[in-house]
Amino acid sequence: MPNADDVAAEEAAKLAGNAVDDLPAGALADKLRTALTEGRRLRVKLGIDPTAPDIHLGHAVVLGKLREFQDAGHRVVLIVGDYTARVGDPSGRSTLRPMLSGEEIEANAATFQEQALKILDPDPERLEVRRNSEWLDMAMVELLRLVGTTTVAQLLERDDFAKRWSAGQPISMLEMMYPLLQGYDSVAVRADVELGGTDQKFNLLLGRDIQRAYGQPGQAILTMPILVGVDGRQKMSKSLGNQIGITDSPQEMYGRTMAIPDEALAEYYRLLLGHRPAIGMGAGELSPRDAKRELARELVARLHSDEDARAAERNFDRVFVERAIPEEIEEARFQCVDGVLHLPGLIARELGMSRSDARRVIDQGGVTLGEVQLAAGQHDVQCEQADGQVLKVGRRRFRRLRAD
Repeated sequence: MPNADDVAAEEAAKLAGNAVDDLPAGALADKLRTALTEGRRLRVKLGIDPTAPDIHLGHAVVLGKLREFQDAGHRVVLIVGDYTARVGDPSGRSTLRPMLSGEEIEANAATFQEQALKILDPDPERLEVRRNSEWLDMAMVELLRLVGTTTVAQLLERDDFAKRWSAGQPISMLEMMYPLLQGYDSVAVRADVELGGTDQKFNLLLGRDIQRAYGQPGQAILTMPILVGVDGRQKMSKSLGNQIGITDSPQEMYGRTMAIPDEALAEYYRLLLGHRPAIGMGAGELSPRDAKRELARELVARLHSDEDARAAERNFDRVFVERAIPEEIEEARFQCVDGVLHLPGLIARELGMSRSDARRVIDQGGVTLGEVQLAAGQHDVQCEQADGQVLKVGRRRFRRLRAD
């Protein structure tokens, strides 16, 4: 009969799989051992600030790790940071983040739980969803107590703060408050374990210190790798336009997955599917193109359905292999102004890009109306020319235009 130490060590090794940091050394096994002894489940925390309306596959890496804890019988606490989003996480930033309005934060927060449940188990015994406005809208005496747990010297040890300080760049008091507020989240929910990306390492460790200052045991920490975007260079981010959203349509998700550079494939497989692709020239091995197709099918099937995955692949082959127009195209309604349709505005509205980006795509020859490629500067077209035509933006975005 295995003892508690062996069981805890084995489970800790499994749950720490794919993690970059397991800190402090042995802490996760200690937490599991204590939970076994006390006959309880671990409370595993993840905080996500609703600074954008959609969750992408970069978030799915850490959400997938949360699901592993759920499947092992533990309770995860998903914190929607509707209060910390007002401050803005300075991680990796050289300037103060622009502040979002309360309306923007609330609109984003409203979608987060629904999107996260595409990956997490909704069983209330294994999932607790909280907003940190529940406890961070605190009295001044409580805020002063929190501020008193941490020194300025500690905060300046943070890598991005240290770089800005040495370069003579300003650091606002608001930004320095962020790690304290995130750390207090761990106090409020009595976290045993906290997960985050590698860019959150400082915040997670400070959370341990703040817990101990409030008389709680310090949490164990797992940091997960940062998934690169479809450009293969920078971290996945909607602001960089290199994301694959977990609520993207099956066709969009499949097509954007096929755009991943070959050299990033192994990391996508490892972090999102849990294994490495069999890429090579031998028997039973896949070419990079076929490995991407397998990845795209699996992602669409997981986040939509098997039928959607098959349909998305057929659509991709029709558009990119057979060079034909998709069988099903979403309609875009438009209104004429003096008989003219301003395309950058319509493209921005329909495809979630800025008007300046839409103009740039047109100017670079990336937009086709019907069978005609639009020329640089051709931002306006006559309504009768547009009505009923298929608008193609880039390689795989289509809309059938209909005048109101």
